[in-house]
Amino acid sequence: MTLQPTDNNKRIDTLDYLRGFALLGIILVNIPALMWIAPPQFASDITYSRFLTLFIEGKFFIIFSFLFGIGFYLFLSRAMARNEKAYALFSRRLLILLVMGLIHFYFQPGEALTVYAIFGFLALPFYKVRKEFNLLIGLVLLALTAYFGIKIAMPFPLILLGLAAGQYHLFENIPIHRKKITLVTIVMFCVSIGSWLYQWQYVPDANVNIDQLSKTQLEEHITNIEQFGLIGLQFSPFVSLFYMGTIILCLQNSRFQRLLSPLKAYGRMALTNYLGQTALILIIGHSFQLIGQLRFIESLWICLGIYVFQLLCSKLWLSYFRFGPLEWLWRMGTYWAVPPLRKTKDF
Repeated sequence: MTLQPTDNNKRIDTLDYLRGFALLGIILVNIPALMWIAPPQFASDITYSRFLTLFIEGKFFIIFSFLFGIGFYLFLSRAMARNEKAYALFSRRLLILLVMGLIHFYFQPGEALTVYAIFGFLALPFYKVRKEFNLLIGLVLLALTAYFGIKIAMPFPLILLGLAAGQYHLFENIPIHRKKITLVTIVMFCVSIGSWLYQWQYVPDANVNIDQLSKTQLEEHITNIEQFGLIGLQFSPFVSLFYMGTIILCLQNSRFQRLLSPLKAYGRMALTNYLGQTALILIIGHSFQLIGQLRFIESLWICLGIYVFQLLCSKLWLSYFRFGPLEWLWRMGTYWAVPPLRKTKDF
Protein backbone atom coordinates (compact mmCIF):
# COMPACT_ATOMS: atom_id res chain seq x y z
CA MET A 1 0.00 0.00 0.00
CA THR A 2 1.25 3.47 -0.89
CA LEU A 3 0.88 5.55 2.22
CA GLN A 4 0.29 9.22 1.59
CA PRO A 5 1.20 11.76 4.26
CA THR A 6 -1.64 13.41 6.09
CA ASP A 7 -2.66 16.64 4.40
CA ASN A 8 -2.69 19.34 7.06
CA ASN A 9 -5.41 21.15 5.13
CA LYS A 10 -7.70 18.22 5.80
CA ARG A 11 -7.11 18.33 9.53
CA ILE A 12 -9.81 19.98 11.56
CA ASP A 13 -7.71 22.15 13.85
CA THR A 14 -10.54 22.66 16.34
CA LEU A 15 -10.43 18.97 17.18
CA ASP A 16 -6.71 19.19 17.98
CA TYR A 17 -7.33 22.15 20.29
CA LEU A 18 -10.10 20.26 22.07
CA ARG A 19 -7.95 17.13 22.45
CA GLY A 20 -5.20 19.23 23.97
CA PHE A 21 -7.69 20.87 26.31
CA ALA A 22 -9.05 17.48 27.38
CA LEU A 23 -5.55 16.25 28.22
CA LEU A 24 -5.13 19.14 30.68
CA GLY A 25 -7.98 17.83 32.80
CA ILE A 26 -7.31 14.12 32.47
CA ILE A 27 -3.92 14.25 34.19
CA LEU A 28 -5.39 16.10 37.19
CA VAL A 29 -7.79 13.22 37.79
CA ASN A 30 -5.29 10.43 37.12
CA ILE A 31 -2.37 11.57 39.26
CA PRO A 32 -3.88 10.90 42.73
CA ALA A 33 -4.19 7.16 42.02
CA LEU A 34 -0.80 6.92 40.32
CA MET A 35 0.91 8.71 43.22
CA TRP A 36 -1.09 6.84 45.89
CA ILE A 37 -2.25 10.11 47.42
CA ALA A 38 -4.10 9.72 50.72
CA PRO A 39 -7.52 11.34 51.32
CA PRO A 40 -7.18 15.09 51.94
CA GLN A 41 -6.68 16.22 55.52
CA PHE A 42 -5.60 19.86 55.30
CA ALA A 43 -7.85 22.74 54.24
CA SER A 44 -5.97 23.42 50.99
CA ASP A 45 -6.13 19.74 50.02
CA ILE A 46 -9.84 19.52 50.82
CA THR A 47 -10.54 22.64 48.76
CA TYR A 48 -8.56 21.31 45.81
CA SER A 49 -10.23 17.90 46.04
CA ARG A 50 -13.65 19.55 45.93
CA PHE A 51 -12.51 21.64 42.97
CA LEU A 52 -11.58 18.46 41.09
CA THR A 53 -14.94 16.83 41.85
CA LEU A 54 -16.92 19.91 40.87
CA PHE A 55 -15.12 21.06 37.74
CA ILE A 56 -12.80 18.29 36.48
CA GLU A 57 -13.87 14.77 37.47
CA GLY A 58 -15.91 13.13 34.69
CA LYS A 59 -15.86 16.22 32.46
CA PHE A 60 -12.68 15.86 30.44
CA PHE A 61 -12.91 12.14 29.73
CA ILE A 62 -16.34 12.91 28.23
CA ILE A 63 -14.72 15.38 25.84
CA PHE A 64 -12.03 12.85 24.94
CA SER A 65 -14.61 10.10 24.34
CA PHE A 66 -16.74 12.36 22.15
CA LEU A 67 -13.68 13.36 20.12
CA PHE A 68 -12.80 9.69 19.68
CA GLY A 69 -16.20 9.25 18.05
CA ILE A 70 -15.55 12.12 15.65
CA GLY A 71 -12.15 10.66 14.80
CA PHE A 72 -13.91 7.33 14.24
CA TYR A 73 -16.13 8.95 11.59
CA LEU A 74 -13.37 10.94 9.92
CA PHE A 75 -11.07 7.94 9.58
CA LEU A 76 -13.70 5.68 8.02
CA SER A 77 -15.17 8.34 5.72
CA ARG A 78 -11.77 9.42 4.41
CA ALA A 79 -10.56 5.85 3.96
CA MET A 80 -13.70 5.04 1.97
CA ALA A 81 -13.20 8.17 -0.14
CA ARG A 82 -9.73 6.81 -1.03
CA ASN A 83 -11.28 3.43 -1.93
CA GLU A 84 -9.36 1.73 0.88
CA LYS A 85 -10.58 -1.19 2.98
CA ALA A 86 -11.87 1.16 5.65
CA TYR A 87 -13.33 -1.39 8.07
CA ALA A 88 -10.25 -3.61 7.94
CA LEU A 89 -7.95 -0.65 8.50
CA PHE A 90 -9.97 0.73 11.36
CA SER A 91 -10.29 -2.70 12.99
CA ARG A 92 -6.51 -3.03 12.85
CA ARG A 93 -6.22 0.47 14.28
CA LEU A 94 -8.51 -0.47 17.18
CA LEU A 95 -6.61 -3.70 17.79
CA ILE A 96 -3.33 -1.78 18.10
CA LEU A 97 -5.04 0.67 20.46
CA LEU A 98 -6.26 -2.26 22.54
CA VAL A 99 -2.73 -3.66 22.82
CA MET A 100 -1.40 -0.24 23.84
CA GLY A 101 -4.19 0.03 26.37
CA LEU A 102 -3.51 -3.37 27.90
CA ILE A 103 0.16 -2.47 28.33
CA HIS A 104 -0.83 0.89 29.80
CA PHE A 105 -3.32 -0.82 32.13
CA TYR A 106 -0.43 -2.54 33.89
CA PHE A 107 0.81 0.87 35.02
CA GLN A 108 -2.49 2.76 35.13
CA PRO A 109 -5.55 0.62 35.97
CA GLY A 110 -7.84 3.58 35.29
CA GLU A 111 -6.64 3.99 31.71
CA ALA A 112 -9.10 4.60 28.86
CA LEU A 113 -7.55 3.16 25.68
CA THR A 114 -8.83 -0.38 26.24
CA VAL A 115 -12.34 1.00 26.81
CA TYR A 116 -12.19 3.04 23.61
CA ALA A 117 -10.92 0.08 21.62
CA ILE A 118 -13.66 -2.26 22.87
CA PHE A 119 -16.45 0.26 22.38
CA GLY A 120 -14.94 1.23 19.03
CA PHE A 121 -15.45 -2.33 17.81
CA LEU A 122 -19.03 -2.29 19.14
CA ALA A 123 -19.70 1.01 17.38
CA LEU A 124 -18.44 -0.10 13.96
CA PRO A 125 -21.87 -1.23 12.67
CA PHE A 126 -23.31 2.19 13.54
CA TYR A 127 -21.22 3.94 10.89
CA LYS A 128 -23.78 3.08 8.22
CA VAL A 129 -26.73 3.85 10.48
CA ARG A 130 -28.65 7.08 9.86
CA LYS A 131 -27.31 10.08 11.75
CA GLU A 132 -30.69 10.75 13.37
CA PHE A 133 -30.71 7.28 14.92
CA ASN A 134 -27.12 7.56 16.14
CA LEU A 135 -27.96 10.91 17.72
CA LEU A 136 -31.09 9.54 19.39
CA ILE A 137 -29.59 6.30 20.70
CA GLY A 138 -26.47 8.17 21.84
CA LEU A 139 -28.50 10.70 23.82
CA VAL A 140 -30.73 8.05 25.40
CA LEU A 141 -27.82 5.80 26.42
CA LEU A 142 -25.81 8.76 27.72
CA ALA A 143 -28.76 9.92 29.82
CA LEU A 144 -29.18 6.43 31.30
CA THR A 145 -25.50 5.79 32.01
CA ALA A 146 -25.00 9.26 33.49
CA TYR A 147 -28.14 9.12 35.63
CA PHE A 148 -27.23 5.75 37.14
CA GLY A 149 -23.55 6.70 37.46
CA ILE A 150 -22.29 3.94 35.14
CA LYS A 151 -19.11 5.77 34.20
CA ILE A 152 -17.39 2.79 32.58
CA ALA A 153 -20.22 2.55 30.00
CA MET A 154 -20.47 6.27 29.17
CA PRO A 155 -17.82 6.25 26.40
CA PHE A 156 -20.04 4.12 24.14
CA PRO A 157 -22.90 6.63 23.77
CA LEU A 158 -20.33 9.43 23.61
CA ILE A 159 -18.62 7.68 20.69
CA LEU A 160 -22.02 7.39 18.99
CA LEU A 161 -22.64 11.10 19.56
CA GLY A 162 -19.21 11.90 18.15
CA LEU A 163 -20.05 9.72 15.14
CA ALA A 164 -23.34 11.59 14.72
CA ALA A 165 -21.51 14.94 14.98
CA GLY A 166 -19.25 13.76 12.17
CA GLN A 167 -22.23 12.67 10.09
CA TYR A 168 -23.78 16.13 10.57
CA HIS A 169 -20.40 17.73 9.64
CA LEU A 170 -20.63 19.99 12.67
CA PHE A 171 -16.91 20.57 13.00
CA GLU A 172 -16.39 21.09 9.29
CA ASN A 173 -18.83 24.01 9.19
CA ILE A 174 -18.31 25.79 12.50
CA PRO A 175 -18.77 29.35 11.12
CA ILE A 176 -22.17 28.31 9.76
CA HIS A 177 -23.22 26.92 13.14
CA ARG A 178 -21.69 29.73 15.22
CA LYS A 179 -25.00 31.21 16.43
CA LYS A 180 -26.31 27.78 17.39
CA ILE A 181 -23.07 26.95 19.19
CA THR A 182 -23.28 30.24 21.07
CA LEU A 183 -26.85 29.56 22.14
CA VAL A 184 -26.08 26.00 23.23
CA THR A 185 -23.01 27.17 25.16
CA ILE A 186 -25.04 29.81 27.03
CA VAL A 187 -27.73 27.28 27.91
CA MET A 188 -25.12 24.75 29.05
CA PHE A 189 -23.46 27.44 31.16
CA CYS A 190 -26.75 28.11 32.95
CA VAL A 191 -27.33 24.38 33.48
CA SER A 192 -23.74 24.00 34.75
CA ILE A 193 -24.18 26.80 37.28
CA GLY A 194 -27.38 25.16 38.52
CA SER A 195 -25.71 21.75 38.72
CA TRP A 196 -22.76 23.10 40.70
CA LEU A 197 -25.07 24.82 43.18
CA TYR A 198 -27.15 21.65 43.52
CA GLN A 199 -24.06 19.47 43.90
CA TRP A 200 -22.62 21.80 46.56
CA GLN A 201 -25.62 21.06 48.81
CA TYR A 202 -24.19 17.58 49.24
CA VAL A 203 -20.56 18.54 49.83
CA PRO A 204 -19.28 16.20 52.57
CA ASP A 205 -18.10 17.71 55.84
CA ALA A 206 -14.33 17.87 56.12
CA ASN A 207 -12.27 16.20 58.86
CA VAL A 208 -15.14 14.18 60.25
CA ASN A 209 -14.38 11.79 63.11
CA ILE A 210 -16.52 8.84 62.07
CA ASP A 211 -16.19 7.20 65.48
CA GLN A 212 -18.00 10.13 67.09
CA LEU A 213 -20.93 10.19 64.67
CA SER A 214 -24.32 8.77 65.52
CA LYS A 215 -25.86 6.21 63.21
CA THR A 216 -28.05 8.87 61.58
CA GLN A 217 -25.13 11.28 61.16
CA LEU A 218 -22.96 8.54 59.68
CA GLU A 219 -25.65 7.59 57.18
CA GLU A 220 -26.07 11.25 56.20
CA HIS A 221 -22.32 11.65 55.78
CA ILE A 222 -22.05 8.57 53.57
CA THR A 223 -25.05 9.75 51.52
CA ASN A 224 -23.42 13.13 50.98
CA ILE A 225 -20.18 11.52 49.79
CA GLU A 226 -22.06 9.32 47.32
CA GLN A 227 -24.37 12.07 46.09
CA PHE A 228 -21.61 14.64 45.73
CA GLY A 229 -19.80 12.41 43.24
CA LEU A 230 -22.94 11.04 41.56
CA ILE A 231 -24.51 14.43 40.90
CA GLY A 232 -21.25 15.62 39.39
CA LEU A 233 -21.27 12.66 37.01
CA GLN A 234 -24.95 13.06 36.16
CA PHE A 235 -24.49 16.66 35.06
CA SER A 236 -21.01 16.20 33.60
CA PRO A 237 -22.24 16.01 29.95
CA PHE A 238 -23.75 19.48 30.29
CA VAL A 239 -20.58 20.90 31.84
CA SER A 240 -18.42 19.21 29.19
CA LEU A 241 -20.57 20.68 26.43
CA PHE A 242 -20.20 24.11 28.04
CA TYR A 243 -16.41 23.68 28.14
CA MET A 244 -16.26 22.57 24.51
CA GLY A 245 -18.56 25.34 23.33
CA THR A 246 -16.44 27.93 25.12
CA ILE A 247 -13.23 26.69 23.53
CA ILE A 248 -14.81 26.53 20.07
CA LEU A 249 -16.15 30.07 20.33
CA CYS A 250 -12.81 31.37 21.63
CA LEU A 251 -11.09 29.83 18.63
CA GLN A 252 -13.20 31.98 16.31
CA ASN A 253 -11.23 34.97 17.61
CA SER A 254 -7.67 35.32 16.27
CA ARG A 255 -6.29 36.62 19.58
CA PHE A 256 -7.71 33.75 21.59
CA GLN A 257 -6.55 31.34 18.89
CA ARG A 258 -2.97 32.55 19.30
CA LEU A 259 -3.32 32.35 23.09
CA LEU A 260 -4.55 28.76 22.90
CA SER A 261 -2.16 27.74 20.11
CA PRO A 262 0.01 25.49 22.37
CA LEU A 263 -3.02 23.21 22.75
CA LYS A 264 -3.04 22.49 19.02
CA ALA A 265 0.29 20.67 18.97
CA TYR A 266 -0.53 19.09 22.34
CA GLY A 267 -3.74 17.66 20.88
CA ARG A 268 -2.12 16.51 17.64
CA MET A 269 0.10 14.28 19.78
CA ALA A 270 -2.76 13.23 22.08
CA LEU A 271 -1.84 9.53 22.20
CA THR A 272 1.83 10.22 22.91
CA ASN A 273 1.00 12.84 25.52
CA TYR A 274 -1.70 10.77 27.22
CA LEU A 275 0.63 7.81 27.71
CA GLY A 276 3.48 10.20 28.38
CA GLN A 277 1.57 11.69 31.32
CA THR A 278 1.53 8.31 33.04
CA ALA A 279 5.20 7.72 32.28
CA LEU A 280 6.28 11.12 33.57
CA ILE A 281 4.19 10.84 36.75
CA LEU A 282 5.65 7.43 37.58
CA ILE A 283 9.21 8.49 36.71
CA ILE A 284 8.91 11.57 38.93
CA GLY A 285 7.23 9.61 41.70
CA HIS A 286 9.81 6.83 41.86
CA SER A 287 12.86 8.99 41.13
CA PHE A 288 12.11 11.37 43.98
CA GLN A 289 10.41 8.79 46.23
CA LEU A 290 7.12 10.68 46.15
CA ILE A 291 4.80 7.68 45.85
CA GLY A 292 2.47 7.78 48.85
CA GLN A 293 4.13 10.94 50.16
CA LEU A 294 2.31 13.70 48.29
CA ARG A 295 -0.65 15.81 49.36
CA PHE A 296 -3.46 16.61 46.94
CA ILE A 297 -2.44 20.21 46.34
CA GLU A 298 1.18 19.17 45.78
CA SER A 299 0.12 16.94 42.89
CA LEU A 300 -1.09 20.07 41.11
CA TRP A 301 2.45 21.45 40.91
CA ILE A 302 3.68 18.23 39.30
CA CYS A 303 0.86 18.46 36.75
CA LEU A 304 1.77 22.06 35.96
CA GLY A 305 5.38 21.02 35.40
CA ILE A 306 4.28 18.21 33.08
CA TYR A 307 2.05 20.64 31.20
CA VAL A 308 4.97 22.95 30.48
CA PHE A 309 7.28 20.09 29.50
CA GLN A 310 4.79 18.38 27.19
CA LEU A 311 3.48 21.58 25.60
CA LEU A 312 7.00 22.69 24.74
CA CYS A 313 8.08 19.25 23.54
CA SER A 314 4.96 18.86 21.39
CA LYS A 315 5.54 22.19 19.69
CA LEU A 316 9.22 21.45 19.14
CA TRP A 317 8.62 17.88 17.90
CA LEU A 318 5.99 18.91 15.36
CA SER A 319 8.32 21.58 14.03
CA TYR A 320 10.44 18.77 12.59
CA PHE A 321 8.12 15.78 12.32
CA ARG A 322 4.70 15.07 10.81
CA PHE A 323 3.38 12.90 13.66
CA GLY A 324 3.97 12.27 17.32
CA PRO A 325 6.16 9.17 17.93
CA LEU A 326 3.33 6.91 19.07
CA GLU A 327 0.96 8.34 16.45
CA TRP A 328 3.57 7.41 13.84
CA LEU A 329 3.82 3.84 15.15
CA TRP A 330 0.01 3.61 15.33
CA ARG A 331 -0.24 4.75 11.72
CA MET A 332 2.47 2.32 10.66
CA GLY A 333 0.64 -0.59 12.27
CA THR A 334 -2.68 0.49 10.77
CA TYR A 335 -1.46 0.62 7.17
CA TRP A 336 1.36 -1.96 7.35
CA ALA A 337 3.63 0.64 5.77
CA VAL A 338 6.24 3.05 7.05
CA PRO A 339 4.92 6.62 6.76
CA PRO A 340 7.42 9.45 6.28
CA LEU A 341 8.12 10.96 9.68
CA ARG A 342 10.36 13.96 9.04
CA LYS A 343 8.88 17.06 7.50
CA THR A 344 10.08 18.18 4.09
CA LYS A 345 10.35 21.75 2.86
CA ASP A 346 7.08 21.54 0.97
CA PHE A 347 5.15 19.99 3.89
